[in-house]
Amino acid sequence: MARFAFLRYALQTLLLVYLAAAYTTLSGDSLRAIPEPGDDFDIKSGKLLSPILQPRVPGTPGSLAVQNHFVNFFKTELPKWNVDLQNSTSKTPVSGDKEVPFVNLILGRDPPWATPGFSSRLTLVAHYDSKLTPAGFIGATDSAAPCAMLMHAAKSIDAALTAKWEKMHAEGLDLEFEDHQGIQIIFLDGEEAFKVWTSEDSLYGAKSLAAEMETTAFAAQSTFHNALSTISLFVLLDLLGAQNPNVPSYFKTTHWAYRKMADLERRLRSLSLFESVSKGASKRDTSPFLPDFDKKGDRWLGGAIEDDHIPFMDRGVEVLHLIPTPFPRVWHTREDDGAHLHIPTVRDWSKLITGFAAEWMELEGFMNASVVPTNHDREGDHAFSARSQPTDGKSEL
Repeated sequence: MARFAFLRYALQTLLLVYLAAAYTTLSGDSLRAIPEPGDDFDIKSGKLLSPILQPRVPGTPGSLAVQNHFVNFFKTELPKWNVDLQNSTSKTPVSGDKEVPFVNLILGRDPPWATPGFSSRLTLVAHYDSKLTPAGFIGATDSAAPCAMLMHAAKSIDAALTAKWEKMHAEGLDLEFEDHQGIQIIFLDGEEAFKVWTSEDSLYGAKSLAAEMETTAFAAQSTFHNALSTISLFVLLDLLGAQNPNVPSYFKTTHWAYRKMADLERRLRSLSLFESVSKGASKRDTSPFLPDFDKKGDRWLGGAIEDDHIPFMDRGVEVLHLIPTPFPRVWHTREDDGAHLHIPTVRDWSKLITGFAAEWMELEGFMNASVVPTNHDREGDHAFSARSQPTDGKSEL
């Protein structure tokens, strides 16, 4: 048993070293080419954000409307991305004997020549459900805005992915590597507690999806043995969109990835590509979103916050958790609505997440690509067929 544990540790260490080495930074020109969100995050009419700014408790019409918003966006705007739904049901403390439906959405794109089991995937995640109480709760930071950020990131790198993979195919590189790199975005349902946050009343969708991915086996000759093992990094966005966020580095094993993103933030700021400014500070002196680039010591606080990463981390998935400490002032109140978002900060997060995805996917030199998707483009793509305040879950540190 000890030998098995050592081998598993050694393999995880080698994988982290490989991933860190494969990460390719974007040039200044490529960073400038990251698309601006424009009006997509307008809280009244923005085509990405505004449809999510409604109550979306699991199993309600609002939840279904937001699911349809995600599906329609990817099918019309990003037809090369596979759209998958994972369904489950569960009783909750407020539903009695009634089973409540939970629907997770998995949107993924692999190299067009890759077959299931041969592509690792950068996995960008946010939950889209909202709390049952208080009545009318929107959850703009929790997590409507993070969902819109991920939609923007997918759209912003799509043409670059096409250009890169077409170039690889033309140069005969498509069959050269056993481990191909894809990307997936997961919108999770049922993160919030219906009554009081406990291990049973929370994370409904995440628990179901992690368990199903663990048992989704690939062929014996595949690079990865199941769907869960394809996740190269699980990047979870939560409670983002308020001004002056402070997001620590929570996990030692993914501090290298945190440092990559923090360095990217520095470069975006140095190019004046960030809009948000800390209160009372100049643009040059504003506080970073990710302040722990030079973190010293061995104090890692990831275990103090329960969130959707837990069922995946418990199964060995590496996690980069992007959640601020302290939580936004409006957390779990009716004020967590569109009017209380700081839109320049929302736009800056979208650029940062887009840039991180582009660097992870090694899209340097391709960010200026312009491709108009058509129905024909679908052909050839392969599909992947606590917070500790005791009453509310996600507790502040």
